[in-house]
Amino acid sequence: MVNRRPDDEAPRARCPWAEGDELLRVYHDVEWGVPLRDERGLFELLVLEGSQAGLSWLTILRKRDAYREAFGGFDPERVSRFGSSDVDRLVRNPDLVRHRGKLEAAVGNARATLRLRDSDGGLASLVWSFVDGAPIDHGWRDSAQVPSSTPRSAALAGALRQRGFAFVGPTTCYSFMQAAGLVNDHVAGCFRHAEVGRG
Repeated sequence: MVNRRPDDEAPRARCPWAEGDELLRVYHDVEWGVPLRDERGLFELLVLEGSQAGLSWLTILRKRDAYREAFGGFDPERVSRFGSSDVDRLVRNPDLVRHRGKLEAAVGNARATLRLRDSDGGLASLVWSFVDGAPIDHGWRDSAQVPSSTPRSAALAGALRQRGFAFVGPTTCYSFMQAAGLVNDHVAGCFRHAEVGRG
């Protein structure tokens, strides 16, 4: 669980899932679990987490730049205007996960994100309401304790589906909650646990 990066003075303990690949380590060390309240960033995570279903997160990270380009920087207003010809173009893009259902869901989720501005105060307001506006620190001692879903993620998934979102099941929503910092699931021995907890 200890790895050394060139800019480190000493090895750092990390969550076990972040070991073995530099892209995963950088994502873990810089982004994962940091509280995110920006609509565009949250929309990006929803699209990427939905795209991951059945795949590894490393696969998605490797395609992330291509997703950002194909989805106009994850601007929900721009993506909401995509039509069937745009989805056809996305399905032909070899740098994306070429699953029509997931790609159509991303466009539908952009439209649902825009509707939330009027109905629920925005995407950030809605998702953060499921943790009462503040990150939950589970304080897991071991990665084996970390669940794949929780009652809160199931409730969030239900609320999103009711508002027209797709590919947002309880497991996907829990991964989203972890990534967006709604929960701090860095294990207690990970150097990022305390850093993320301090905000």
